Amino acid sequence: MSDDQNAAKQDDAQEADKQNDSQDSADKNDAPKKPSIFKKPLFWIILIAVVATVAIGGTLYYLDARQYESTDDAFVDAHIVRLAPKVAGTLKAVADIDNRHVEAGRLLAVIEASSTGAQVAEAQANVKQAEAQFEQSRAQVAAAQANRDQAVASARAPLATAAKAQQDLARYEALLRIDPSAVAGQQLDAARATARSTAADAAAARQQIDSADANILVARKQVNASRAVIDARKASVEQANITLGDNRLVAPVSGQVVNRSVNVGSYVGPGTQLMAIVPDHVWVTANFKETQLRDMKIGQRVEIKVDAYPDVKFVGRVDSVQRGAGQAFALLPPQNATGNYVKVVQRVPVRIEFDAKNGPDPRKYPLGPGMSVIPTVKVR
Repeated sequence: MSDDQNAAKQDDAQEADKQNDSQDSADKNDAPKKPSIFKKPLFWIILIAVVATVAIGGTLYYLDARQYESTDDAFVDAHIVRLAPKVAGTLKAVADIDNRHVEAGRLLAVIEASSTGAQVAEAQANVKQAEAQFEQSRAQVAAAQANRDQAVASARAPLATAAKAQQDLARYEALLRIDPSAVAGQQLDAARATARSTAADAAAARQQIDSADANILVARKQVNASRAVIDARKASVEQANITLGDNRLVAPVSGQVVNRSVNVGSYVGPGTQLMAIVPDHVWVTANFKETQLRDMKIGQRVEIKVDAYPDVKFVGRVDSVQRGAGQAFALLPPQNATGNYVKVVQRVPVRIEFDAKNGPDPRKYPLGPGMSVIPTVKVR
């Protein structure tokens, strides 16, 4: 076949294709046009229903959400009790109770007594010595009383003689006034000398009685002093017993023993931390934004979600709100009197107590300080 014939065939094919395309375009133009989806009533009905549903759902969500205030800046808190001895020594016994619950009064550790026992024995011996001195002082009081009785008995004769001599002198002087010749001068002088001599003896007897009274007073004061010594020695015994008791460390509260850092044979001194106890009483410290506190009040119900137990819904109550943001109690409080101050919403600690009566008991779960929680407070 020649080249001219091939070219003619190709031209005929192209002409046929153009005629087919023209026929298809005509068919399409002749076909009826489909209506727009925006002109269909069903579209607008569905759109209005969806918008209404979203609006109603959003409104209901807002009305429900505005009743609650929540934060993820919250943690379980407790007053951790850290145990430390008051005396130095070597531990001769330590209870094997790591991460276990103990009751208050449980013996946890014992420090070797060393010289403390000897101090107690010495203090007790001093008490006995003071009691012996006290009995000796009481005996001295009785002896002084006996000496006074003897002095009183011995003074009776001089006192009686002095009284008689004084009476005789008085009679002689009375007779002398009545009749000067009735009494001889020598007799009057002798009566006067006898009166002076017996008066001196009577005065000496009285001094002996006064001295005996003074000895009784001294002896009684010695008894009081001995009684005071006994009290002081007994106080020393009590102090020694307290020191001996300081060698035994017991649990001051019920809780779980944690962070034990010593073993038998460890040497410890006053203030050395041996272990710690997490008490049974724990609560939640939630750091809410200051803008969330407007409607928050003490006693409001709180739903507590603990990250460790996501399926357990704990219940609590708002216990207190701290008067002041957390930054005010920092070691280095911020100084805002500067030119580059930027306002930042502050956090205020809120204490939330668990309500075991209306929800799960937190004591049945190993909740401890530092565990993350998400509290939700119903404020409306």
